[in-house]
Amino acid sequence: MKKLLPTSTSGSLPKPSWLAQPETLWSPWKPAGDDLADAKRDALRLCLDDQLRAGIDIVSDGEQTRQHFVTTFIEHLNGVDFEKRETVRIRNRYDASVPSVVGEVSRTKPVFVDDAKFLRQLTTQPIKWALPGPMTMIDTLHDGHYKSREKLAWEFAKILNQEAKELEAAGVDIIQFDEPAFNVFFDEVNDWGIAALERAIEGLQCETAVHICYGYGIKANTDWKKTLGSEWRQYEEIFPRLQRSNIDIVSLECQNSRVPMELIELIRGKKVMVGAIDVATNTVETPEQVAETLRKALQFVDADKLYPCTNCGMTPLSRQVARGKLDALSAGADIVRRELLGQ
Repeated sequence: MKKLLPTSTSGSLPKPSWLAQPETLWSPWKPAGDDLADAKRDALRLCLDDQLRAGIDIVSDGEQTRQHFVTTFIEHLNGVDFEKRETVRIRNRYDASVPSVVGEVSRTKPVFVDDAKFLRQLTTQPIKWALPGPMTMIDTLHDGHYKSREKLAWEFAKILNQEAKELEAAGVDIIQFDEPAFNVFFDEVNDWGIAALERAIEGLQCETAVHICYGYGIKANTDWKKTLGSEWRQYEEIFPRLQRSNIDIVSLECQNSRVPMELIELIRGKKVMVGAIDVATNTVETPEQVAETLRKALQFVDADKLYPCTNCGMTPLSRQVARGKLDALSAGADIVRRELLGQ
C-alpha cells in the first residue's frame, strides 16, 4: 500500500563545510580533482542519511554534486560560452553576470545520470531528481544566437528530455523541473512555457513534477516579496493552463507565504507538493505548524494527492537548521496522517 502524505524536499540541502562554504549559494568547491569527486559522493551519502533519519519518504541527492541548480546543467552543454559573460536581469529581480549562448545548444553526454545511479544503489526509497526547467534556463543566460526566448526554450526542452529519459532508466521515480520563472513571465508561460515543459517530459513513464517557488531566502527575493502586497496571486495566472497539462505533480510554496491556499483548487486533479517548511528563516517550524499548513491544503486537494514538502531548497541554511526542519516536516505530516487514518 502506498504511504499517505509522503514527504520530500523540493531541492537542495546544505553541503558539508569540507565540500563547500556553508550557508552560501553557488559556493566554490573546496577539494579539487579526484578528491572532489570522492567528496561529492561522500556528501551525497551523508545527505541521504540525514533524509532517512528524519523519516523523509521520497529522497533526493540534495544537489550535493551541483554548485547551482541551473548553471551546473548548462556547463555540460555545447553552444554556451562561460567566458563570454553578459549582465542580464534575472526574473526581473536582480542583475547577474551570465554565460552566453554562442551557437546551437546540444548535450553530448549525460549530466547527472551517474550521480542518480549512485543514489539508486544506496537506497530502496523512491527517488526524486530535480532538473532546471526550460524557461528558467533561458532566464539565466544571454542569448546571442537564437535571438528568441521561445526557440531557445524549445531546444533546451529537447535536451532536458534526453537527460530525463536516462534518469528514468537509472531508476529515478519522480523527475522535477524547477521553474521559478513561471512566477514572473505569465504571458510567456501560457503561450509556450508550459508547452516547452511538456516537450521536456515527452515519453516519460515515471512521475513528473514542476516546482514553482518564490525563490531562496536571499535578499533579492525577500525584497521582491515585499512588493507583492498582502496576497500573492501569481499562481492564479498559470494554474488553469497547468491544470490541463500532462505534468503529474505541482510543487508550491505555502508555509509563511501570502499565497491564498484556495488557489490550489485551480489545479484540482493534480498531485500537489505543498511547501510546509519556510526556507527563508532559521526558525525551525514545530510539527503542529507544519500540520496546520497541511490541514489548510487538504481543503483543496485530496489526501491521496497531497505530498508534504519544503518551500524551496535549503542550501543557504545551516545543516543543523535544515535537519531540524526535515524532522518537523516528517513529524507534522505524521500528525495529519494519523488524523486521516483515525489513529
